Amino acid sequence: MVVPATLLLLGALTAIVAPRLLARADWPDREPVVALWVWQCVVAAVLLCCALSMTLSAAAAWQAVRGHVFASAPRAVVEAYALGVGAPWAATTAVALALGGVWTAAMLVREVTRARARRRLRRMEVLVRAPRLPGEGAGLGQLHILEGERPDAWWLPGTPPRLVVTTAALRQLGGRRLDAVVAHEQGHARARHDWLLHCSSALAGGFPQVPVFAAFRDEVHRLVELAADDTASRRFGRLTTALALVELNEGRGVFGPCPGGHGQVPQRVDRLLTAPARLTAARRLGLTAAAALVPVIPVLVAFGPGLRALG
Repeated sequence: MVVPATLLLLGALTAIVAPRLLARADWPDREPVVALWVWQCVVAAVLLCCALSMTLSAAAAWQAVRGHVFASAPRAVVEAYALGVGAPWAATTAVALALGGVWTAAMLVREVTRARARRRLRRMEVLVRAPRLPGEGAGLGQLHILEGERPDAWWLPGTPPRLVVTTAALRQLGGRRLDAVVAHEQGHARARHDWLLHCSSALAGGFPQVPVFAAFRDEVHRLVELAADDTASRRFGRLTTALALVELNEGRGVFGPCPGGHGQVPQRVDRLLTAPARLTAARRLGLTAAAALVPVIPVLVAFGPGLRALG
């Protein structure tokens, strides 16, 4: 039971240390796409630690599971894991982790089901208010224009995705600023940010007592907006994108002393206007590679005894 316990300890250590290191780093706002990748690798490592620990604990507790896990392994490999040591706790650990896995899957299914229901209702509402005309819509998705007094634009994920723009946005923005808003929403659609949001919300909702999942959800919601802002600014400029953000949100009270539900907008505008320098390509590559190694560590810990026995 040494390896399963080590994996649980490694998962807990990753869940505690990684978010703190990322919170102290100064580069995530400069490279939101890389930061999203790092967060995904951290969460994947935590989940992988739990999954591998569950598998080895179940192998220690039940001979039938051990026979499947180590079906073709030499006897020396099985003995290297010392599965009989601490076996009384193995069944409890395996069952607890298995229940956690089932709960995670259930939360993800619930989140996706609710999101699809909300999306279906919004798509029906859009089609009722702005029915598609013959020959309308091309490219990445279909465009729908709704009558509305508040400037707004959003993508409805699906097949195909639909871009919805209000008439107030067309009147108030126009030109390159409207193009920047469309490019922002296209960035969300192309990167499939909706799936990241679903996964992070499912983990945070299913395990509210686990801080790493809450931090993952909050950072994903923030970083996907920064990444989409960068997509728009690369095509139409930072100033144009910042002005579009201001004009879309100035009537929502987000720039006052008590910002409303879009409280991140002022920070996004400041970021676009101050134009923080990007990391060098070498450093971006280094961070990406280092993050990819994080989920590899639990695999090495799990297979380490067996590889040493074979060696």
